[in-house]
This record gives sequence, structure tokens and C-alpha cells, in this order.
Amino acid sequence: MPTTKRAIVDTLLDCGVDHAFTLPGLGITWMLDEFDQVKDRLRVVLTRSEQIASVMAQVYGRLTGRPGVFMGQGPWVGTTGAFGVLEAYFAGSPMVVLTDTSCYDGYGMYGVYQTMTGDYGAADVRTTLASMTKFTGYATEPHEAVYGLQLAFKHAQLPRKGPAAVVLKSPIIRRELDDPGSVVNYPSEGFLRHVPMRPDPRAVEGLACAIASAKMPVIIAGQGAQSERARKLVATVADRAGIAVATSYNGKGVVDETSEVACGMLGTWGARSANRLLGQADLVIALGASLGPDYLRFRDDRMIDPKRQTIAQVDIDPRNAGWVYPVDLPVIGDVADVLEMLATHSLGEQQRDVRLAAIRDTNHRHGFGVIPEEVGSTGTVHLSEVVQVLDRELQPDDMLTLDAGSNRIWMTSCLRVRTPGQLVVPGGIGGMGWGLPAAAATRLVHPDRNAICVIGDGGAAMTISTLATCVQEDLPITVVVANNGGLGMVRDNMAGRRVATDFSAIDFAAVARGMGCEGVRVNSPEGLETALAKARHSGVTTVIDVTVDPAASHVQVSDYSGES
Repeated sequence: MPTTKRAIVDTLLDCGVDHAFTLPGLGITWMLDEFDQVKDRLRVVLTRSEQIASVMAQVYGRLTGRPGVFMGQGPWVGTTGAFGVLEAYFAGSPMVVLTDTSCYDGYGMYGVYQTMTGDYGAADVRTTLASMTKFTGYATEPHEAVYGLQLAFKHAQLPRKGPAAVVLKSPIIRRELDDPGSVVNYPSEGFLRHVPMRPDPRAVEGLACAIASAKMPVIIAGQGAQSERARKLVATVADRAGIAVATSYNGKGVVDETSEVACGMLGTWGARSANRLLGQADLVIALGASLGPDYLRFRDDRMIDPKRQTIAQVDIDPRNAGWVYPVDLPVIGDVADVLEMLATHSLGEQQRDVRLAAIRDTNHRHGFGVIPEEVGSTGTVHLSEVVQVLDRELQPDDMLTLDAGSNRIWMTSCLRVRTPGQLVVPGGIGGMGWGLPAAAATRLVHPDRNAICVIGDGGAAMTISTLATCVQEDLPITVVVANNGGLGMVRDNMAGRRVATDFSAIDFAAVARGMGCEGVRVNSPEGLETALAKARHSGVTTVIDVTVDPAASHVQVSDYSGES
């Protein structure tokens, strides 16, 4: 009779899984021999922490559209591993979590250490995961492990995508699949097959009419527009009719930001041009964007005001249309499908030149695309200079991952993304330490593209062991550490007082060399440019530790006041 663990591996293959990310423990360890039997079809990527494994799985799912699989032992899946699960939950990334109750062959009720059954003396991994997933199944019988996985993959892939989990009662993992009697498992395909919802043609026609009659329509492109097909259609429709394209944080890079319809990313930490242009709109068109307060200056009515603007919202989930703001024109469906239908209608093309002139004027008045000419103090590099170097050095085949903090704000506010889909950002919980494992996963998904990560010294220290995974798994990435010796954004927000913001010095180049990578320290823009060029062709993971001026403040490129 086959064992449960063999059936689990077969089900993963049946669901199309070709990679799984883990730091194994207990129940997952018991399965590794079965994974080894299929290593030519399913690659197990070993990381140095559950946080790294969970982020790699989340980014894999985000970039491929197929669930990334994160496996680990219960106590750490629900704690350190929750980092990537939460990111997947808030960002809508397909992900499947596989874990166990860690109860050591049935000792859960005895309070055995690490146990996660939810009994007295134990913690409850099922309840923990249920708070941050679309679905969490609890398998206490072998056949439930198979069916639970099938349901998890179904939930993870259906709109709105997100993480789903299966918790295994540890003792069943090594059990044989007994005759189930009336309970029969079936092949996965029939559970996963679905027909996508098609948009209502009448709703699309109504949206087209609204665009045609609008004086200043503005698109807000969000995460739902971040597919290759949708990105191309956004550019085509917007250019044809002269519709301004602003983006949410998750949507940055949906269009070439040097194009004449682009006006930048919205929000307090976004481009003033995008914020002001949205405020001028008579028609707001949200494409796969939640209209969340975080990128609309916390419901600043100078940007969106339902009393003076018509609001249209296109979303694949009807619950999201009219979630934050009341909408006049809800359209339910995939953004790409809606745009494809919209392109067959007249969209006020005769007003194109007037609309484009308004976009140019606002972009010029608010300095969109102009990187501040700042110079770091002696022996340091200003964050402005880091942006300028990347603006010159980024190539169309590069992928760029960001992390959190002041360095990210400079990048998202000032760096115009010329290649749609090039930017990968933490847009769910947006936590520090995400960028490094994200870059590793990005290189795994795109092995022929150069993966560059920009990260602060705080975030780099959190997940520096990702470098070892990059060496072990042959995933060469380039890491630019903006090392300002502390928490730059926190320093800025404290307005000069430095309490719990300064770190002891770390030589990240030396740490990198100790992990088998290249490591170099630079303190000039020219040094950074040279190091990036060398890393591009080295074929090995390279860490460029940049001495950044601690006085470089994100406030300079933020829109806190919202004044004209």
C-alpha cells in the first residue's frame, strides 16, 4: 500500500508543482525520501530559514501565476514563515502551505514540546494559518491529506488569488493509505478546472461611453493589471485615447513610465504628478486596484472625491468593486479581458491631444522623471545618486526587486521603470528583509535575466543567509546594500532625534565573501556603476555594499503636504 507521504508528493505533481521551498522539520523531514524519488520533476529548494522559504514561494507564485509551495514544521510555519504567507495574503499571490501539527506520533494532548495541535499545553497552527489564508484544511486521515491539497490548490488559484494551507496530523504522514471504504480520492484536474468569468459587454460599453465623454480620464493601474497581457493592453488603450496612467504601489511599472501617458505612482511616498493629475480627473478608472487608503494619501479628497468625480472600478472579485469608495461603474472580470473588449469601442480619441497636453503640463510642473541632484557627504553616496546610477544602468532584461524603508521610497518615487513588469516589490505587508529572497526567487523564475536587489542594511541583515541559498541553488543575483548604518526612514520620522535607529557597523561585502559570493564596498557613484557592470557578467552572486549618506531623507521625495 502507498504511504500518505507518497500520495502527497504524487498529488503535488498532479497539481503541476515543479518547485517547493523549505527549511524542513519533523513531518516534512519524513517526506524527503519521497521527494528525492522525483527530484527530476520536482525541485526542493533548501533555504536557511522559514522566512526565506515563504518569501521565495510567494514571489514564485506572484511571477508565475501558479501557487508557490512553502513547506515547514508547524511552529515555524506559523511564526517566522508567516512573513511570506501574510505577504501572499495581502498581495493576492497564489501559494500553498504544507505543514504538520508537530505532535511527535500522537503526543499532542501531553503537551510535548513544539506541538501545534491546539490541545491544552499546545499552540494551534491551524487557527494561526486560518487567520491569514483563504483556506486551511486539517487532515487527520491519509485520504484527507490528498483531498485537502487539491482544495488548497483550487482556492489558491481562484480569484482573488492568495495563500491556502494544509495542516497534517503528524502521525498520518508515514501511514499507509488503507482501504477508504466509501471515501475515494480522484485525480486533481477535475477539482482545479474552471472557466474564468467573462465581463458583461453592457458594463464594458457603459465604461467606454464614460471614457469617450470624459474631459480628463485617469487610469489607476493596480496589481490586477500586472500580467503581460494586461500591461500591453493598458498601454495600447491609454495611448490610443490619451488616458493618463497613474499606478498604485503594486502597479508601478505596468506601463513604461517614460511614455507620454504615464504620470507616476500614487501616494504619500509617490509622485506628486500622479497625485495632482488624479485630483484633476473627472473620471477615475481603477484597473485591478483596490483604491486602498495607503496609496491615496489615506482618502485625501483632493485626489478622489465621489461627490465630484465619476468612479469606475474593474476587478476580478465583485467584493472589491465598491470596497473602499462607492462606484458608479463596476465592471467584474479580468483586467485584460475588459481592456480587450474596451479596445473595440470609441474612447474619445478626438480629445487625445488635449488630454496628453494636460498630462505633459502636470508632469512638468511637478517634476515627474526629474531625479534630485543631490550629492552625499564626503566618502558617502546619496540615495539620489543610487537612483541616478540605476536609471543609467538598468537594461530591459533586468529584473529589479526592492525591500522597505527610505531606499525604497527613493526608488519608487524617482526611478522611472521603462520596461513593464521589470519591478518586483513587497506590496502586501511590505516588510523589511523581503527583497533578498524575492531576488533569489525572481532569478529562479527568470534564469536568463539579471536580478538586482536594492535593500537597506537593516533588511539585508535580516535575511542575509539568502546568499547561501543563491550559491547552493546556483541563483546568481546582484545585491545593492544601501548601508546608512541604521533605520533611515525611522530617523527621518523622528525629526532629528535618534532613539533606537542606529546599528553597529556590518561589512556586508565581507559577509558575502564568507558565504562564497563576490563582495565589494563602494563609496562613490562611479564605484557603484563599475561594480554593477562587473556583477552583470560575473555569473556569481555579488553584494555591493554602498556607504550611503545617513542624512539622505525620504521626506525630500515624498508628498506629505499634498499642496499644489
